[in-house]
Amino acid sequence: MFKKILIANRGEIALRILRACRELDIASVAVHSTADADAMHVRLADESVCIGPPLARDSYLNMPAIISAALITGAEAIHPGYGFLSENATFADMVEAHNLVFIGPTANHIRMMGDKITAKTTMDELGVPLVPGSPGELASLEEARQVAERILYPVLIKAAAGGGGRGMKVARSADELEAAWREARAEAGAAFGNNAVYMEKYLDKPRHIELQILADNHGEVVHLGERDCSLQRRHQKVLEEAGSPVISHEQRAALGATVTQALKKIGYRNAGTLEFLYQDGQFAFIEMNTRLQVEHPVSEMISGIDLVHEQIRIAAGQPLGYTQDDVKLSGHAIECRITAEDPETFAPSPGLVDVFHQPGGFGIRVDSALYAGYRVPPHYDSLIAKLISYGNTREEAIARMRRALREFVITGIKTTIPLHQRILEAPDFIDGDYTIHWLERFVAG
Repeated sequence: MFKKILIANRGEIALRILRACRELDIASVAVHSTADADAMHVRLADESVCIGPPLARDSYLNMPAIISAALITGAEAIHPGYGFLSENATFADMVEAHNLVFIGPTANHIRMMGDKITAKTTMDELGVPLVPGSPGELASLEEARQVAERILYPVLIKAAAGGGGRGMKVARSADELEAAWREARAEAGAAFGNNAVYMEKYLDKPRHIELQILADNHGEVVHLGERDCSLQRRHQKVLEEAGSPVISHEQRAALGATVTQALKKIGYRNAGTLEFLYQDGQFAFIEMNTRLQVEHPVSEMISGIDLVHEQIRIAAGQPLGYTQDDVKLSGHAIECRITAEDPETFAPSPGLVDVFHQPGGFGIRVDSALYAGYRVPPHYDSLIAKLISYGNTREEAIARMRRALREFVITGIKTTIPLHQRILEAPDFIDGDYTIHWLERFVAG
C-alpha cells in the first residue's frame, strides 16, 4: 500500500479523498492555488503545496507544477479526483513517466474512451448497444445528410472530444441540418481544439442511466448498479438517484453482465462509469467516464462499498477480493448537488459564507468543504456541497431528503437549495415520471 498520496484537486472531492487516505493510514499532500490557501482540504492535509495563481490553467491544470509537488514531497501516487486532469491521458502518462502511480485507468483507456467516436466503435464491437448514428466522424455535410436520411430526423450532432453539452446541436429537419452541423463544429473547435463531430438519433423522451463499475488488475470486473441522472439543466446533472425508479432487477443484471464482460475484454482497470440513454425499454451507450463521478456517493450508499478506498487499493495492485455475486445492492439513495448559484436565474454567487449549518440524522450524508467564514472563489465550478439521503425505500429517501434540505443553512451567498426543495415536492419527481428534458421545462415554468 502507498505511504503518501498527492491529491490533484480541490473542494469537496479533495476532502473526500483525504479522508479515505486517513482511514487507510496514508499520508496526504494537498495542492492548492493562491485562492484556495484557506480551503478545508489544505487545512486538514498532512502537507500542502501552492501550485499557482487562482486561474485553473495556472494551477490545477498545471501538470509540471503538480508533478513537481509530488516529487518534492515524496508522494508515491496521485489521485486526480474528477474534472481538471482526471481524464487527461497526457497527464496520466506524465505521472507514470516520473515513476509515480496514477490512481485511475491506464492512459490508453482514457484516450480510447475520451474520444466519443472511438468509444462508441469499441463498445459496438464488444456487443454493447448504441444509439443509431454515424459509424464515425462525419467527414462532410453531405455525409451528415446521408446519415440523417438513414436514421431519420430529429438528429443530434455531437463533438467527438466533447462533454457538458458543448458542441452539441439538434436538427429536427433537413432544413436545420446545415446550421446544426456548422455550429457544432465551430463550438467543438473552440471548446476542445478538435472540431470533429458525429451524429446520433435524437431521442425525444430518454432517461440518462449510468452504470458504476470497478475493475482490478487481476481480471475481476464488478458493477455497483445504476444511477438515474436524468434531472439535468443545460446537460449538467442536478439530482441523481440510485437505483433508477424505472429499471427492473432483470434489466440491471442483463446490462451489468454485458458491460462487465466488455470491460474484461479490453482489460480495463480502476473505477469507471458507462452512460446510457434509456427509452422504450432499450439501453443505448453514449459515453464512458474513466474516473470517479461527482454522484458516486449514491452508489456507495446502496452497495456499502467505498469507491475511493477501492480506487486506491486497485492502484496499489490489490485484488478486489469479491465477485459480482458478493455485491449486494439494497435501499435507495438520492443526491442533490448544491451550487453557489441563484436558484432562479442560476447566476453564479461566489462570496463569503456567514453561516454554514449542515443537516444530520439517520440516513443523511453531506460531502462539502464549506465552513463559516470561508470565501467561495469565483474561479472554479460552483458546486459547494452534495447532500445525500438513504432509505430502505425510495419514499423513505425522499422524506429524509426533504427534511435535510429544510435543515441545511448556508447564508452570505445564494444557493440552489430552494430549487431542490421544489423538485422534491413535484408530483412528477415523486412518481419517478421524468426524462432528461423534464427539469428544463420545470425551471422555465
